[in-house]
Amino acid sequence: MTSAAALLEQDFAPMMDLIRQYGRERGGHPALIWNDRSVGYAELDALADRYAAALQRDGIGIGDAIALCATASIDYVAAFLGALRAGAAVAPLAPSSTAASLAAMLENCSARLLFLDAEVAALFAPEAPPVPALRIDDGAALERWLAPAGTLPQPVTIAPTAPFNIIYSSGTTGAPKGIVQSHGMRWSYAKRAGGLNYGPDAVTLISTPLYSNTTLVSFFPTLTFGGTVVLMSKFDAGRYLELAQRYRATHTMLVPVQYQRLLAHPDFDRTDLSALQAKFCTSAPFAAELKAELLRRWPGRLTEYYGMTEGGGSCELRAHEFPTKLHTVGKPIEGHDIRLIGEDGREVAAGEIGEVVGSSATMMNGYHREPAKSAEVEWHDAAGKRFIRTGDMGRFDADGFLTLLDRKKDMIISGGFNIYASDLEHELRQHPAVEEAAVIGVPSAAWGETPVAYVVARAGATVGEQELLAWLNGRVGKTQRLAGLHFIDELPRSPIGKILKRELRAAWGAAG
Repeated sequence: MTSAAALLEQDFAPMMDLIRQYGRERGGHPALIWNDRSVGYAELDALADRYAAALQRDGIGIGDAIALCATASIDYVAAFLGALRAGAAVAPLAPSSTAASLAAMLENCSARLLFLDAEVAALFAPEAPPVPALRIDDGAALERWLAPAGTLPQPVTIAPTAPFNIIYSSGTTGAPKGIVQSHGMRWSYAKRAGGLNYGPDAVTLISTPLYSNTTLVSFFPTLTFGGTVVLMSKFDAGRYLELAQRYRATHTMLVPVQYQRLLAHPDFDRTDLSALQAKFCTSAPFAAELKAELLRRWPGRLTEYYGMTEGGGSCELRAHEFPTKLHTVGKPIEGHDIRLIGEDGREVAAGEIGEVVGSSATMMNGYHREPAKSAEVEWHDAAGKRFIRTGDMGRFDADGFLTLLDRKKDMIISGGFNIYASDLEHELRQHPAVEEAAVIGVPSAAWGETPVAYVVARAGATVGEQELLAWLNGRVGKTQRLAGLHFIDELPRSPIGKILKRELRAAWGAAG
């Protein structure tokens, strides 16, 4: 029998082998805490077995995928882990998506089964979901479906290249892209986190959704090293502070707007957060002023990560060590090769601006069933080394710190969620009164960024701005809704016909 410590020394081990071993070695240690219910490693391991055995009974295993679309819970985690143990890949989907978008993602990943909750089931009503579905929040139905307690699934062999999860980068009305991450990639993420004080005594407070890579890069390392995850189904600043103090949380991953709301909460300064050893942030622009306020009011380690769900290369800013570099996203992580390339696909000279590309052990296999789109985001150097293109423009300073200047892609990051402007523009053009549309991201005190649309109306159209705004917001997911919409006579264009969104941003700023 291989110990957990020995598994951690290996170049690769399936994560479920570690969960199994922790169940044997320290089964009573809390693995999950949710709504004041604590589940030890032995109980979690046994519940994952029941999910895995039920999936295999239904013919789901190696080469298959299941989907999860629900708020965080113990059964959500057990279903995720059980699918991995059965050999299936997991597609965690955003409950804030529309039914049409969810259907597109389910079709793309060829999900054999969808675990959902009451809120998501209502999205499809009165129609049924397009694949077999099971309510994960219906205890009686779930118990009937699960394999009997004590049932062991058939063992499977997991290769490092086997798909672990399929994360969708777009949950709006456009065609979603499924980012396939392998077991080897997840293992690399977890092993990298070993130097961040994750261990058997770690308590990680999770308040971001489990369908987000932002969450998973903190969630899985906690379980990999035998720690405890405290799950919040939904972020609330007051509840977060209460849980952090009660359970003596040591680690947390938050997006900038959450840090902002915590600092603004009346209980923040009187809450004991002294146990928190490591605070992390990613997924959205992190203002230097907010970093500085955090360092002043919430002392301790504050680390910002810059990277993509697709992987490639990541940068790390240890803000507590480099207070003069808060305007940057830090330096490339050890083992991560970050370069800048120009429009001609060649590396730019030192100090020049270029598109950020990266290569590392943490790279996606590719976009699921989208080889052409996968090829579009790849770049190879002269030696043939594979990199992932970020679409972000940046510049390295003399000390090797990367400053991000603009995004080549029209992607808006609002509250930690990615919004693709092209998806919203496409949907606006479906309205008979719309000739053209351009969507930009503008600063938002509440969300960091928020989308605003500029629309050219068709000749003779009579639709009003508020009417069109309500129409669009009724067709997209909650996180993709426009904050504003303005009619414009014509969109600004370059001599070769490209829409100049920088001019729209300038016009928005001048208008106040």
